[in-house]
Amino acid sequence: MATGGKRRGRAFIAVAAILLLVLALVFIATRFLGGGGLAGLIPGAAPVQTTPEATPVPEVKMVNIVIATQKISRGTEITEQYVAEVPFPEEQFVEGSFIQSIEQVIGKRAKLDVDAQTPITEGLLVDPNLSNSPLAFQIPRGQVAIPIPVSKLSAVAYGLTAGDHVNVIVTLMMVDLDAGFQSKLPNTTGLVVSPGPVAEEGPVAASAAITLSEGSIAGRIELDPVLNQAIYVVPNEAQRPRLVSQTLIQDAIVLQVGDFSQEVEEPIVAAEEAAAAEEAAPAEEAAPAEPVLPDTVTLIVNPQDAVTLNYLILSGAKLNLVMRGAGDIDRIATEAVTLQYILDYYGIPNPAKLPYGLEPRLDTLGGATNSVSPFPSIQAPTPPPAQ
Repeated sequence: MATGGKRRGRAFIAVAAILLLVLALVFIATRFLGGGGLAGLIPGAAPVQTTPEATPVPEVKMVNIVIATQKISRGTEITEQYVAEVPFPEEQFVEGSFIQSIEQVIGKRAKLDVDAQTPITEGLLVDPNLSNSPLAFQIPRGQVAIPIPVSKLSAVAYGLTAGDHVNVIVTLMMVDLDAGFQSKLPNTTGLVVSPGPVAEEGPVAASAAITLSEGSIAGRIELDPVLNQAIYVVPNEAQRPRLVSQTLIQDAIVLQVGDFSQEVEEPIVAAEEAAAAEEAAPAEEAAPAEPVLPDTVTLIVNPQDAVTLNYLILSGAKLNLVMRGAGDIDRIATEAVTLQYILDYYGIPNPAKLPYGLEPRLDTLGGATNSVSPFPSIQAPTPPPAQ
């Protein structure tokens, strides 16, 4: 019995040892042989490695479209140097929007400024048969261009260039008129003399003679506070006009400063004769050319503002341009400025009448030599004195 128990104990220990050995081999195979298990220990039983299949990339179909290779200014005729064909995804292509062939754009003009790398569309092109000037393409639809006279002070000291945005200030001089005569007040007076009836047979049509009194001006009756008498007061000078200024137009665009260039091709013969004359003439130092100061500025405005500007120019009103900041599109309501507005808004008092004053007497500010006319003169320039 005892001998049989010992044998069973030894068998149990042998089985446990075999199990421990198998577990140890599995652990080693898993830890150090890359997860191949027992196959890594058996020759010719290496683990089979599978590689993942690559995801197929869908093929993108491309079509050609025409783009600008460089900036194209408005009104420029398009040639091959300005455009090129480039591939474009077909799924993003909209039929009728992009142009696919260079031949469809060659010879046409740009309706707007086109930046480089911009796809060319039909909306950016103009029929080449149109005979408009290049500047006409810079006027937006529904707008017009009109020139106005300017001087140094009314044109921002000649600092304006094409493309600037400006406001237009108008200054008017108002006077009182006789509504019936449409003449400036006060009226002049005349003497009426009636001879009365001239026959004894009864009343006849009376005649009258009207004689204008030279220098006689219609006045008004006032009560003299000292004499307590009614006196007839007449003005001792013509009526003084009243000045008023107000913003007329906001955010107008400058199309051109000064005159538009009129390029005229000279005959080849005349050019050759001029070149020969220059070669024959002795070399002399050419005098520096004086800058040509602009006397007009052409603005882009709406048609109604153009009619208003035309009326004011013909009526002799004064127009002043003020430059707006770049990108400023805000519109601000302004108040009309009169002498009363300046005195009230800025707190300027009416000077008191004092029993003393300054010497010498001062009737005007500055002189003609120290002032610059803010507006262009409508009078003919004074010719220089004869030498």
